[in-house]
Amino acid sequence: MAIKNSSADIVTLDLRPEPNTGTELATVASLVRLRGDCDVVVDFSRVDIVTSASLSRLLELRKLLANCGHRLVLSSLAPETRNIFEVTALDSVFEFADDKSAALAAIRGDKQPKSKVRTPVMT
Repeated sequence: MAIKNSSADIVTLDLRPEPNTGTELATVASLVRLRGDCDVVVDFSRVDIVTSASLSRLLELRKLLANCGHRLVLSSLAPETRNIFEVTALDSVFEFADDKSAALAAIRGDKQPKSKVRTPVMT
């Protein structure tokens, strides 16, 4: 299992194929419960199939993160794997990125401080 802290507030999981998928997702959920302050990127580049048990774990992880105001981004899904999300209508529930770099950039982009816009004062 490859769980890494990509930064202080982003955890990445390089998911292994079934039958390990569910266990790894449960481990990440436990880590999130302990930390409570991170976003998660799950890299599916080595996964070719997702079982209903793994989909359930992903939904639990997404809910846990959303309740804390954090994000779950799934990356590097093979077309067949992505199709599973579409057939189950979960493609509208999860956030996807083409690869791990794009997922990390999406999360980091939302964390960049917004520049303050000054409104001119009319006198």
